[in-house]
Amino acid sequence: MTYDLVITGAEAIMPGTGRTRCDIAVKDGKIAAILAAGTAVAATETLDATGKIVMPGVIDAHLHLGHGKDISRPRVPGDADRETASAAIGGVTCMIPYLMNSGPYEDIFREVVEITEAGARIDFGYHFIISTEDQLAGVPTYINEYGAPTLKIFMNNRGGEGERLGLPDIDDGYLFRLAEVAARHGGMVNPHPETIEVAWVLRERAMQSDPEGKGGLAAWDATRPGFVEADAVQRAAYLVNKAGAPLYVVHTSSADALEAALVRRKAGDTVYLETCPHYLTHDTGWSGGAVGKINPPLRGAADRERLWQAIFDGDIDTVATDHVHRDISSKEGGIWKASPGCPGMETLLPVMLSEGHHARGLPLERIAALLSENPARLMGLSHCKGSIAPGLDADLVVVDLHAERTLTREDVVSSAGYSIYEGWTLRGRIEHTFLRGAAVVRDGALVEGTQGHGRYVPRKLVK
Repeated sequence: MTYDLVITGAEAIMPGTGRTRCDIAVKDGKIAAILAAGTAVAATETLDATGKIVMPGVIDAHLHLGHGKDISRPRVPGDADRETASAAIGGVTCMIPYLMNSGPYEDIFREVVEITEAGARIDFGYHFIISTEDQLAGVPTYINEYGAPTLKIFMNNRGGEGERLGLPDIDDGYLFRLAEVAARHGGMVNPHPETIEVAWVLRERAMQSDPEGKGGLAAWDATRPGFVEADAVQRAAYLVNKAGAPLYVVHTSSADALEAALVRRKAGDTVYLETCPHYLTHDTGWSGGAVGKINPPLRGAADRERLWQAIFDGDIDTVATDHVHRDISSKEGGIWKASPGCPGMETLLPVMLSEGHHARGLPLERIAALLSENPARLMGLSHCKGSIAPGLDADLVVVDLHAERTLTREDVVSSAGYSIYEGWTLRGRIEHTFLRGAAVVRDGALVEGTQGHGRYVPRKLVK
């Protein structure tokens, strides 16, 4: 056999065995064989990666792909082109954005997939945000026909809170009914957890005492502190599991929320936990002010350290970005008026290598689990992605583990045009990114003409 590509000389992060010196052979977009290092084979291309690490392509299971400052959906292929370019630069080979709509998804799904495929440089799925009765009725179709079994609900959309996103009010009864449908059809519920009624009280107090927002990130944290997140996590876990569905908690930001989830796990509930890089690297003491306004907020340093401990302990399942590509002008007006969110796809793996592996000794195998293997397993992608194993898609990232790079604003590829990691020296450089065996990044630079290479991947959860 003549392989399409053979990567030689590297150490690969392999499922079960970890860091392994081997050669990786690719044929027809799949990993065809794992060969003993130095095995003589015929190949159309041989990439000498001596001294490098090969990791499975990263799966970013939480982001928002929109158009301009609108984060509901991509409108033109260029939306997907720009953001997937930033993803590929960071070693992300598959993304699962949250799709938001006020009407039935049957009306827009095919169009959104076509637009995304026309521009995407990496593969993708979609989560649906469920907010209306029509959408609730469509859940069986979304799971079984569209391959979108993960369903988000904004628990904070009450009292008109969702109006800025064009979404109606919901309540815990709606959450429970969604979980029931998800349970019947093989779905999973992904709540944004906040007890908003308490946040309203705290927000009013904070804004009255600090109307100009001089307290910055600490003031924003005070309006919806960790216990507001934690209360909703424990409530969602109990209700969703009572209905028979698993729970995937997005963007866990606080020690309080983490502990609440672990209590429900010990009680027997199925609860999966995601956190984001910014909660591991930034806190309310960061000097960036309103640029760091995110929801949930950045927390205190003790919360950050508790999340790292949960990473090491295995209590957190995935790390994803909650990438928002609104540009820096969205941060104008101070802490009360600034839009929440920040970009993060192009720094996800570099940050975990630099701040996790090099700074804290987090094993590369654990990083591969958090960014690739676990997202694939939990999101219904393990039949084709998530590990370096024969038969799976040849989604591969070649890393120079010791190369350093200081990030500048001019380096940012995302249409956001900025990063909360500007000025940081990150250790661990993405040299090559392969999607299904085709290079989308070579020597740290985008490969021309890879727009439209990405494909929609239907997903099915496996118990």
